[in-house]
Amino acid sequence: MVLYEENVKKAISKGTLQKAVFAKFNNVFIALDATHDLSLFDIKKLKSSGKRAYYRVRKGKYRAIFYIEDNSYYVISIAKREEVYNKWE
Repeated sequence: MVLYEENVKKAISKGTLQKAVFAKFNNVFIALDATHDLSLFDIKKLKSSGKRAYYRVRKGKYRAIFYIEDNSYYVISIAKREEVYNKWE
């Protein structure tokens, strides 16, 4: 299952995140949910000090930050590279 945080949903409704960009990432997460294979895409594990392991997936100039819990993908941020890491921290 793929779940999106409220800030991602707001960005889509406000138009700050283009629907075409969201569609690309949505397709990535649907494929990940079906296969559970992180090697299919450009995915890297991020350094974090908490219990949870965060990952980023790259599509062009955009990045998505997510974590995996109970075989579900929780997307917490989708934005341009310059902005995504600031929003995440």
